[in-house]
Amino acid sequence: MAQHNLLGQKGEDLAAEYLLKNGYKIIERNWRFRKAEVDLIAQKENILAVIEVKTRTSLDFGNPQDFVNPKKIKLMVSAINEYVISKNLDVSVRFDIIGILQNGNETKLEHLEDAFYIF
Repeated sequence: MAQHNLLGQKGEDLAAEYLLKNGYKIIERNWRFRKAEVDLIAQKENILAVIEVKTRTSLDFGNPQDFVNPKKIKLMVSAINEYVISKNLDVSVRFDIIGILQNGNETKLEHLEDAFYIF
């Protein structure tokens, strides 16, 4: 597996661990629909949190969460619409980003709830 893929997998593992420690239940990992992939789908009470995880080793090009672009957002929204309909869920949906900076032995995690809104 390529080095960037290993870093991404490690970031997703750290994010899932963080969510579990904070009362979330992980429902899906790397859920796919058409061209979309959702890193984590978690639930806490009646909120379905759709989470994009971005992991970087430096801030040279900006914060990890800054790399979620409009195309990715559009794909995530269409995927989650399908997910909620196909599972017949009655939940509130929230889109989050977890940004992880892994620099040597130091790890910083930032959880942005309601990172973007869909109208």
